[in-house]
Amino acid sequence: MQKIVLAFSACLFVILSSFSQTRRLSPDAEITVLTIGPGSSLNDAFGHSGFRIKDTRLGIDEVYNYGIYDFNTPNFYLKFAQGKLDYLIGKNAYSDFYNSYVYQNRSIQEQTLNLSQNEKQQLYNFLLNNYKPANRSYLYDFFFDNCATKIKDVVVTNVDSQIVFNEPEDFHVQSFRTLIQEQLDVNSWGSVGIDLALGSVIDRPATPEEHMFLPQYIHSFFGAATFGNTDKNLVKKDEVLFKKKATETSKNLLFSPFVILGLLGIIIIAITYSDYKKQRRTKLLDLLIFLITGLIGVLILFLWFATDHEATAQNYNLLWAFALNLVVIGQLNKPHPKSWFIKYLKFLVIMLCLLSFHWVVGIQVFAMALLPLLLSLAARYVFLIWWFNRE
Repeated sequence: MQKIVLAFSACLFVILSSFSQTRRLSPDAEITVLTIGPGSSLNDAFGHSGFRIKDTRLGIDEVYNYGIYDFNTPNFYLKFAQGKLDYLIGKNAYSDFYNSYVYQNRSIQEQTLNLSQNEKQQLYNFLLNNYKPANRSYLYDFFFDNCATKIKDVVVTNVDSQIVFNEPEDFHVQSFRTLIQEQLDVNSWGSVGIDLALGSVIDRPATPEEHMFLPQYIHSFFGAATFGNTDKNLVKKDEVLFKKKATETSKNLLFSPFVILGLLGIIIIAITYSDYKKQRRTKLLDLLIFLITGLIGVLILFLWFATDHEATAQNYNLLWAFALNLVVIGQLNKPHPKSWFIKYLKFLVIMLCLLSFHWVVGIQVFAMALLPLLLSLAARYVFLIWWFNRE
């Protein structure tokens, strides 16, 4: 008897699930795009996007978004580092979604899409199908396949006319790096870390449509979009559901990158000057410089060649964080290093000059907070060349 009940329940569940996923939206239904403002943490700094499906006649009010990931994924952190982490489409009751971001004090904007009844149904069916367990995951890419770009792709796929994404008012083309850094405090470790990890490939100008990897540009481009060559707008209503409240924020400048790296640069130059005046060499400083720059160089090489992250390629931070420093570090302990090591030190100075060239001509933009450190490294390498040449 128990087996019969279980079998009947399973069949009923399948039937009800199938029915729920083929519901026809009523003429009262609306599909809107929700744009969430930046949050306080680094992973929230770029905002968020989602679809809201609202049908008061059917009692539907839910949000679909493409920003879910599962910490229980096997080898989660390794896959994240390698750029092989799958993200998921998520579904929430609108009230839960709204209250969550109000609690976080993040602005919420809503754009009602100007769709026909058939287009609304197509888009809704697409989301329902996409939410099935077999279809939920996608390979995340920060610039080209994320929670914002999915909004554009889903809309373009499910409307009957071509959408023309006109340039919004006051729009001007920017590089990917500039678009990222606009969302960050330049004097933050997140900003410095991004400039350190991402290569010169993100210093090219983004095309107008490529700006839509950020939710705020989904909002602005959707607001200016039209159907085909007509004057029919993609968005028929745009409103603010919640406006972020002004709050006092305190910044810990003492441990900020400009202060820490500036002090580090001053310490290196001060020790170098003292060594020169006293005709000595502080070996520990040299060992630390070669060890740390070498390890950072290995990390940059890993991100460049051992991951699927396109944005970490062609990273010329290698010009100062040189991985070979780990290989030659033993020469620093020798009273009379090999003659090639002096040439290697000159090579390091040339590399720093090349970095300056790359920076000036715009091949790659580097973190400003690194400047005192880079100057101090140049001073230390010149001192080492002088030191070993005199012996």
